[in-house]
Amino acid sequence: MPSSAPSTPPSPQLRIDHAGTGARAFRLGRRTLRLDHQVAVMAIVNRTPDSFFDRGRTFSLDAAVEHALAQVEAGADIVDVGGVKAGPGAHVSEHEERERIVPFVEAFTARCDIPVSVDTFRATVARDALAAGACLINDVSGMAQPEIAEVVAASPGAALVVMHAGGAVRTRPFRPTYLPDVTTVVVDTCRRLAERAVQLGVPRDRIIVDPGHDFGKNTLHSVELTRRLPELAELGHPVLVALSRKDFLGEIIGGGPDGDGAPPDQRLEASLACAAVSVLLGANIVRVHDTAATVRAVRVAEVVAGMRAPAVSLRGLE
Repeated sequence: MPSSAPSTPPSPQLRIDHAGTGARAFRLGRRTLRLDHQVAVMAIVNRTPDSFFDRGRTFSLDAAVEHALAQVEAGADIVDVGGVKAGPGAHVSEHEERERIVPFVEAFTARCDIPVSVDTFRATVARDALAAGACLINDVSGMAQPEIAEVVAASPGAALVVMHAGGAVRTRPFRPTYLPDVTTVVVDTCRRLAERAVQLGVPRDRIIVDPGHDFGKNTLHSVELTRRLPELAELGHPVLVALSRKDFLGEIIGGGPDGDGAPPDQRLEASLACAAVSVLLGANIVRVHDTAATVRAVRVAEVVAGMRAPAVSLRGLE
């Protein structure tokens, strides 16, 4: 029996990691995320009755809080709560969105110190959520209300996600066209949004960028953006990808009842595969519905990429 592991030549680093990348220690609330050593998993909590995937299962306050706590137990590093469906749907007033968000933030943070992100495009809702204990604003509108950056800037330690929205809030894309190509436009837009946020007072190191898969994009656009994630990472901000169970994944695998894309409840494996690929290409945060499965997939990608060691390495050594 060998007494020690056999020597092996060093392997190349698989993960695309550029100089100036956003992969570093990132403080959120009471936690520091070591994005240079691991990818953060952001668990989705929908306080909406019409979510495309969970269909209102976590709409009530108690159900939302219990679901969030279960995601933490499953390995989530961040909890992201939203009170308005991202796609087309019934109008939700500012008052109603606040009533869905703020009580959740208060109730969850009273029981857990995991960072809370709030998915909103409204500056006043963001202000009240931060005051209640949230520490990250996930604005999927492309700063439709620029005041949202001022709100984040006024909250010590708060951070902001800026995303390429590709159109008006809560609309479906129709034959979107990007020249010279979608990645160039998305990277330029995220650069511009980040610079605008800095001008409005958000510290440069408190900004996260999101390419906005499916938002204002067709399936080929979202596939190209995934393949070219290293170009977004070159902006120097942490990269968030929100891929979980999205339409482009359903169209990649097909098999829908009408010969179209697979429905949301059949997109788990595609979501896990795309999350792992995104990790290898430079994603720092993945926003997901299926926390436990994604944590396992991401941990494998991190080890293969050389970001961390296996949890156990005994095979062939004893």
